[in-house]
Amino acid sequence: MKIKLNNVRLAFPELFEPTQVSGQGAFKYRANFLIPKSRTDLIEEIKAGIKHVIGEKWGNKDIEKIYNSICNNPNRFCLRDGDSKEYDGYAGNLYLSASNKSRPLVIDRNTSPLTAQDGRPYSGCYVNATVEFYGYDNNGKGVSASLRGVQFFRDGDAFTGGGVASVEEFDDLSMAEEEELLAS
Repeated sequence: MKIKLNNVRLAFPELFEPTQVSGQGAFKYRANFLIPKSRTDLIEEIKAGIKHVIGEKWGNKDIEKIYNSICNNPNRFCLRDGDSKEYDGYAGNLYLSASNKSRPLVIDRNTSPLTAQDGRPYSGCYVNATVEFYGYDNNGKGVSASLRGVQFFRDGDAFTGGGVASVEEFDDLSMAEEEELLAS
């Protein structure tokens, strides 16, 4: 089941080059999407989508039982409580973790394609994203999200380590260098 996440904050994006988690497993494109706990409409839509997938995969009889058995297991569930993480911006939010072996569509506000050289989207900005939930049986039941596409929506404060220095952070040393050369 596909869901569109509008105006959510992007964290840990790996949208242009696939990576492994801790040097293990398949190379995947991935991202986390931060959703304020106050956005109950979106959270309920996500939960309904997950429950729909549970019903399709394992039947309608035990949807709540299966949902409750996997929702507190971060290894088996794509929607998690950000208060359990000590990362910038996670407090007070839920986060949805999504990945894909195939490169997702990455576009700008005007739907033109973006590349890594464009510098957007970046960790801390706001995006619209599409994900697709799927259930799986692999040493137990679980529900994950496949990352389909990301659209840059608006700027936000970059998370720690996400920015590049600006020229204003440095002093102009051109005159000092000339004076040093003349003095020697």
